[in-house]
Amino acid sequence: MQIGQASDTRLDVSHDLQRWRAFLVVAELGSLTRAAIRLNTNQSMLSRTINALERDCNSRLFNRTGRGVELSETGTRLMPDVRALLQDAERLEQAIHQGADVPMGQVTIGLLPSLAPSIIPALFSRVRTHMPKVHLRILEGSSGQIDEWLTDARIDIAILYRYAVVPVDTEHELAVVDSYLIGTAGDALTSQQEVNFSALDALPFILPGPPNGLRTSLDAVARSERIRITPVVEADSLQLMKSIVAAEGLCTVLPMHAVRKEVGEGRLQAAKIVNPRLQRKIMMATARTKAPGRAVTEIEARIVEIVSAVTGDHHWHEG
Repeated sequence: MQIGQASDTRLDVSHDLQRWRAFLVVAELGSLTRAAIRLNTNQSMLSRTINALERDCNSRLFNRTGRGVELSETGTRLMPDVRALLQDAERLEQAIHQGADVPMGQVTIGLLPSLAPSIIPALFSRVRTHMPKVHLRILEGSSGQIDEWLTDARIDIAILYRYAVVPVDTEHELAVVDSYLIGTAGDALTSQQEVNFSALDALPFILPGPPNGLRTSLDAVARSERIRITPVVEADSLQLMKSIVAAEGLCTVLPMHAVRKEVGEGRLQAAKIVNPRLQRKIMMATARTKAPGRAVTEIEARIVEIVSAVTGDHHWHEG
C-alpha cells in the first residue's frame, strides 16, 4: 500500500476560509461595494476573490443585478454549508483561545459626539487596566451614519439615540434622558428650570437637518401641539450648534450631558422641556451580520457598567 505524502493534500484551510467568508459577507450584504468596506479591502480585489472562487467551483455563485448581486442557484445551495463551515471554524478558534485569561483583538465603536465624553474616557481607562490586549477604535458620526456603519458591519458596537424604539434583539437600552431647550447666556426663556413645549413656537432654532431622529420627534410633537418649529439654520455638527447658539442667540434642543461644560461655564443655559417631555433613549446596538466575539462582549458589559454608574449623575439629567 502506498501512503501519500503530506504535499499531496492541497486544501489551504486559511486561504479557503477567507474566500468563503468573503462569499458569505457578499451574500448577506448583496453588494460588492459594501462587502469590501466590511472586509476592509477594495472592490476590485474582492471581485477577483469571488471570481476565483467561482472558477474553483466551476459555477457562478452570484448573479449581478442593477442593485448589486444576489445568490445564484448554486450559491443558494452552498450557502447553508458555508455558514456551517465558518461557524465551526469560529468555534475552533474560540476553543484554541479558551484558556486565555484576557480578551484580545480590535473592537470598533461608533457613537454620537454628544455621548462620547461621558462614556469613552471611562471605557478607555477600564480597557487599559483590565483588557490590555484589546484595541479600541472610536468613530463619531450622526445617527444615520452609525446605522449605516452597523448595516455594513464596519463597527462592532453602536451607541446612539432612539426616539421610537422597536424591540430588536441586537439593541439594548442603556438610559432614558430628557431634552432641554438650549439658549445663550442671559436668555430669559432658558433661565427657567423648565419650559413648556408650547414655548418653542416660532423660536429661532438651529437644528439638525432631516432625516434625523430629533427633528422627526420635534416635528411630530409640534404638530400635535399645533405650533411651528422652523429652524433658521440646519447643522449636523454638535460643536457648531453650540457655538452658534452662544454667539448668535439662537436656540437648539439637546440632552443636558451634551452641554454640561458650557452650562457650567455660563456660556449656555438649559431648561428642561415639559408638557410634554421630549425624551430620548440611549441605545447600544451590535452588528447584525456577525456574532460578537469575546472582546466585543466584554466591551459591551463595560459600557453597561459605565452608563449605569453615571445615569444617576447630574450631568445626564440636570444642570
